Amino acid sequence: MRRREFLRGGAAAAAFGAAGLGLGPSAFADTKMVFKASDVHPEGYPTVVAVENMGKKLEQATGGRLSIQMFASMQLGGEKEAIEQAQVGAIQLARVSVGPLGPVIDDLNVFNLPFLFRSTAHMEKVIDGPIGQELLDKVTNNPKAGLVGLCWMDAGARNMYDTKKPIKSIADLKGLKVRVMGNPMFVDMMNDLGGNGIAVGYDQVFSALQTGVIDGAENNPPSFYFDNHYQVAKYYTLTEHLIVPEMLVFSKKTWTTLSKADQDLLVKFSREAQLEERALWNKKEEDAMAKMKAAGIQIIPIADKKPFQDAVKPVWDKYGTKYADIIKRIEAVE
Repeated sequence: MRRREFLRGGAAAAAFGAAGLGLGPSAFADTKMVFKASDVHPEGYPTVVAVENMGKKLEQATGGRLSIQMFASMQLGGEKEAIEQAQVGAIQLARVSVGPLGPVIDDLNVFNLPFLFRSTAHMEKVIDGPIGQELLDKVTNNPKAGLVGLCWMDAGARNMYDTKKPIKSIADLKGLKVRVMGNPMFVDMMNDLGGNGIAVGYDQVFSALQTGVIDGAENNPPSFYFDNHYQVAKYYTLTEHLIVPEMLVFSKKTWTTLSKADQDLLVKFSREAQLEERALWNKKEEDAMAKMKAAGIQIIPIADKKPFQDAVKPVWDKYGTKYADIIKRIEAVE
């Protein structure tokens, strides 16, 4: 009900009204605007805090004319729904993983290749540099996407977890129903690893684990712990099979109604949010691992990841060929 009421509300009307009336940026130069932001994670999560702080800076810089209202904890649905709402202008800001963005902007799928990055530090150097900016621009310049790529956010390394047994080797994945993000690449990846990849919205993962619809999932430590998946899944294996950055996108419908000065402010504060979120993320990840250990979660390291890397070669063969040039550039980043 809340979601339906929201979608009928002022944000959608304002966005559609501005576009429909053909009003240019100057018409909104002095108009007070509240940008709606969505995140699947709860209050206090690094991505949520970074966007909220961005809103405070925006409010201060514009004397209260521009501000951000955060809808955390999946209040407006999962990431797929957030992307769709931003595309039509029902919300303005969506913090989403590159996983569900990949089907919208194909160029981003290069980041979804398993074992692409050597480490999270390698990934950070890539998104902070020219490759990161080029991919943000791919989002903004895509005429069908309806989105503006503002900045990147860290999401650590993704690992396997399940309710059935410790995953100590690739053989232990055989037959397990494992949730993956809604992208065919991830379904194929999990199937190649021997599991049964099932695309499930993030808002449904906890109940799916509880009811046995899935046996496990894969995500970073803060998501696993702070979204309470640890309450039902007691085994967490450090596969680090994916290091998928996240992106903060803005609705192009609303963006085109803003003045250049306001657009520049959003870009400036979003880049600051990128670095702030990273610092918050590192602390949150340490906190999550400590809490997981205290909660009795069995944390299993994988000393030899080569069997996992070899198993996903078909994913690289199927999806990676067209990204050969950018993959070489990513691998060359030291």
